[in-house]
Amino acid sequence: MQNAFLNVPVPKNESVLHYGPGSPEKLTLKDKIKALKSQKLEIPARIGGREIRTGKTGKCVCPHDHAHVLGEYHLCGEAEVKAAIGAALNVRKEWAAVPLEGRAAIFIKAAELLSGPWRAALNAANMLNASKTVYQAEIDSACELIDFLRINPFYMQKIYQQQPSSSRGVWNYVEQRPLEGFVFAITPFNFASIAGNLPTAPAMMGNVVLWKPASSTVYIAHFIMELLRAAGLPDGVINLVPGSGREVGDPVLASPDLSGIHFTGSTSTFRELWKTTGRCVRQYKQWPRIVGETGGKDFVFAHASADVQALAVALVRGAFEYQGQKCSAASRAYIPESLWPALKSLVTDMMAEIKMGNPEDFTNFMGAVIDKGAFEDITGYIKYAAESGDSDILFGGGYDDSKGYFIEPTLVLAKTPKHKLMEEEIFGPVLTVYVYKDAAYEETLHLCDETSPYGLTGAIFAADRKAIVMAMDILQNAAGNFYINDKPTGAVVGQQPFGGSRASGTNDKAGSMLNLQRWVSPRTVKENFVPPVNYRYPHMDEA
Repeated sequence: MQNAFLNVPVPKNESVLHYGPGSPEKLTLKDKIKALKSQKLEIPARIGGREIRTGKTGKCVCPHDHAHVLGEYHLCGEAEVKAAIGAALNVRKEWAAVPLEGRAAIFIKAAELLSGPWRAALNAANMLNASKTVYQAEIDSACELIDFLRINPFYMQKIYQQQPSSSRGVWNYVEQRPLEGFVFAITPFNFASIAGNLPTAPAMMGNVVLWKPASSTVYIAHFIMELLRAAGLPDGVINLVPGSGREVGDPVLASPDLSGIHFTGSTSTFRELWKTTGRCVRQYKQWPRIVGETGGKDFVFAHASADVQALAVALVRGAFEYQGQKCSAASRAYIPESLWPALKSLVTDMMAEIKMGNPEDFTNFMGAVIDKGAFEDITGYIKYAAESGDSDILFGGGYDDSKGYFIEPTLVLAKTPKHKLMEEEIFGPVLTVYVYKDAAYEETLHLCDETSPYGLTGAIFAADRKAIVMAMDILQNAAGNFYINDKPTGAVVGQQPFGGSRASGTNDKAGSMLNLQRWVSPRTVKENFVPPVNYRYPHMDEA
């Protein structure tokens, strides 16, 4: 028993390592990549601390070399899901009773392990299994995940510290109870940091969790799970249940003990989850908390006063880093006629310099898209752009999946603002540009707002402050994360809490108190020190 008020250490964002020539981090990482490639892992499900091998397996491969198998993972079905629910509920009461500092210490320790001895392993796994370049891996599986693990405990304490006032003779306070059941975390392929945050944020607040990782990146999830175990996370608090959406999701959503869903993925999948929970709502013991970050059709909007060089760099980085497979990636751009000739030249010159290939070659700017399904979806849009009379492919448009799922960075000119490639999420290295007349700035801002159903990220480039103010007003609901003279990607935990609304999700802002607050159910307590002993009130007496 600690008779002390403990403060969670004030967190700082993790510094990005640069992996320069001959640097220790570069040498260590290359050795780790070589070591991981030389072995084939068998990845079990993790249920109540036990390793579960079902015999039904899926493959973990390198997207840039899909013949290379990194490992095989065991898929879960209804029996394993029910066992995981039981294991989670068995430890729920014990885990909820662990004080704030005990829970915080586990995740802060995980952050410190990842900052040090585990850094190369997570980055190497991310580069191999998600085809990220060294820089994209470093800012994701190292820095952003470390930030979540350090900063969320600090926010947790802030939530607990929020207390009501008390009148004389009364003590009022609020307890933050974990949800009464289990949370289902469904994580995407594209960010190891999101894969780590979605199960740990509810767990941090005292909840127990079932975690279904994306099938294409179970390999990365395995390393995150091992990191959490090394940090001392008790068995059963987070249970890893890889498998198909149906095989895992259906029995989870049928459980009366489902208390929350923490999701990042496609809008269509999230809608199905919402619909199913609505249909099953009478059987749940409580209203499930549903938190989701879904798709985006993120924009860059330029005013005639914009810095063309800065705009060009933002478009190239925002659209093509990590092959455009970011929820926040720049996918459509609105460019004034006066800037277009110079901008087109700058952007295509930069695109001509981009190297694409195996991320083990640190000179590459791009790797491969994640899998065959993504490759076919993205190339389908490129084919449409080539065949449509309302668009021209200005640069790129090539692709090849013979060795890896490679798609060239592609620049498309849309001749109409409502072109399919200006409206629909592509989730690949395709940037579509619409050129508008300078005098139609305000009109085109409204077009940008109304064209896409999404509302995740967006950017305005302008030197004219009036133009910026107008854009912020008209595009108020078009982006939950809005950038001024910067690309629409790269939100930093604790600095730009991330999320959007409309078809982009519930906007519960990962990396902030707002998200953590969703995983607790407050109880207000009033203690009356001197309770009344007579039912009568003074006004009932007459002189």
